[in-house]
Amino acid sequence: MTPGPGDALLVIDVQGDFLPGGALAVPEGDAVVAPIRALAARFRTVVLTQDWHPAGHASFASAHPGRAPFETVRLAYGDQVLWPDHCVQGTAGADLARDLDLPGAALVLRKGLNPAVDSYSAFAEADGTPTGLAGYLRERGIGRVVLCGLATDYCVAWSALDARAAGFAALVADDATRAIDQGGSLAQAWARMSAAGIGRITSTRITRS
Repeated sequence: MTPGPGDALLVIDVQGDFLPGGALAVPEGDAVVAPIRALAARFRTVVLTQDWHPAGHASFASAHPGRAPFETVRLAYGDQVLWPDHCVQGTAGADLARDLDLPGAALVLRKGLNPAVDSYSAFAEADGTPTGLAGYLRERGIGRVVLCGLATDYCVAWSALDARAAGFAALVADDATRAIDQGGSLAQAWARMSAAGIGRITSTRITRS
C-alpha cells in the first residue's frame, strides 16, 4: 500500500495512562510509538485522538460505589466496562506519549468529554453521538483510513468498525497496535473487524509515495 491524498492515518489514544506504568497500562503499549512515527511520515493526513475524561466519569469504577475495575454495569446507553480512573483532563496520564512527536498532525480529537457517556470510538460516543470526525475526513477527500494505537480490542476496533459504518475503507496496522486482551477480547475484536471488511496490514507494507 502506498498512501495517497485520499488516505489518512488515525493514531488512537497513545497516552501516558495506557503506557507501562500508567493507570490503565496496555501490555507493551510503548512498543507502538516507533512504528507509528514511521507510519506518520508516509501520510499527508494524520489525526490523533485523546481520551479526555472529566474527573468522576461514568466509566470509572470509582464513580460506582461497591464496583471494581473491569466489572460491567448497565448505563443508559448499554453495557459499560468499568475502568480505573484514567486520562483525566489536564493530568499527565492524559498527555500524548512524549516520544510520539507528530507535529504535522492535522487534527487532535478529544473524546470521552461527556461525564455520563464513554467514547471508545474516534467517530462516535457510546450512545451514538457523532464526534464530527467522519465529516472532517470527507471534507478533506479521505476515503480510506489506516488505524493504529491503543488498545486494539477497544478504541482501535471501535474506531475501525465505525469508520466502515461511515463508509470509509479501513485497515489496521497490527504491529502498531497493542491490546488489553481480557477474556478473549482481542480475538473477538479481530473477528468483528474481519466480518466488517476491515483489513489487517503490517506497517512495513505501507510505503512512502
